[in-house]
Amino acid sequence: MAQNGKVRVAVDAMGGDYAPEEIVKGAVLAAQKGDIEIFLVGPTSILEKELARYKFVNGSSIHVVEASAVIKENESPVDVIRRKPDCSVAVAAKMVKSGEADALVSAGSSAAAAVSAIQFIGMVEGVCRPAIIGSLGSFAPNTVMVDLGANVDCKPHQFLNFAIAGSVYAKRFLNITDPKIALLSTGSEEGKGNEAVREAYSLLKNSGLNFIGNIEGNDILSGKANVIVCDGFAGNVLLKFYESIGHHARDWTEQKLKKYPLSGILVNLLFNKLFPTTKISTEAEKRGGGILWGVNGVVRIAHGASQAPRIAGAIESAKEAVKAGVIEVLKSELAKFNRGGKL
Repeated sequence: MAQNGKVRVAVDAMGGDYAPEEIVKGAVLAAQKGDIEIFLVGPTSILEKELARYKFVNGSSIHVVEASAVIKENESPVDVIRRKPDCSVAVAAKMVKSGEADALVSAGSSAAAAVSAIQFIGMVEGVCRPAIIGSLGSFAPNTVMVDLGANVDCKPHQFLNFAIAGSVYAKRFLNITDPKIALLSTGSEEGKGNEAVREAYSLLKNSGLNFIGNIEGNDILSGKANVIVCDGFAGNVLLKFYESIGHHARDWTEQKLKKYPLSGILVNLLFNKLFPTTKISTEAEKRGGGILWGVNGVVRIAHGASQAPRIAGAIESAKEAVKAGVIEVLKSELAKFNRGGKL
């Protein structure tokens, strides 16, 4: 952190569907809360013009860092980082590596952010690939899932890495002393699932973690497990389905009630005041959601469609992850498993 105790967050100002306007606006919202310094990374001329709209000047609590190259849609993340090492997300990652920033936030390509993080920040010892962890928010406030999309194909030992990272998350963000770990599978019995899941079961069973066995899809929201481990393919599909529930429930209810007078008032009351379904995705992100775990620095990946309030929330959650010291705790936990020969 900076000498004044403020957390320094490098923001990829050119990443996201609504960049740079909404990214800059979100940074301004986050800066107004204080105890943070934000570095907007991108073309200086563009970003200073955006900042001026909010009467912020470069060098106050928000600083502009030049990065002339921008990743375009449909460009291969691996290739573009090689060809454009000075693109905004890469420059932001380099700032974390050099110690100029404590965290990176990007709403751009998740793959580009991951590649930049791996190449320029590096991985924690004992982890070969990063993973995304997120809270399930409203319906399962004490449950997180990992991986939510960083790794489509996984080896058995990666599931153990995911479980360790998820355990650290649950302890630090959910205040759960001994998190219950479960492996997502097609059945609760030990022999269920594909080959990687079956082998991972044995590793988790002998890990010393509070492993409770397999969990099926119908128990994800039951609270039986605090950390649900799966590959990124299943995790990403489930996350996007989960986030869509609120909108579909609202649309279905409106359709059923449209022939009744004043139904709109009732729907607004139900979904804005009483039930949290329309807030699923934002609530799930408040407590460290979207952090890329396993990287040797805090990297927060936001939704590409994020607008200012969600960008501000992503910056806030990155700040909280830095304050919680999650990287050092993860290193400490992994070291225990390395000493025990379990990784």
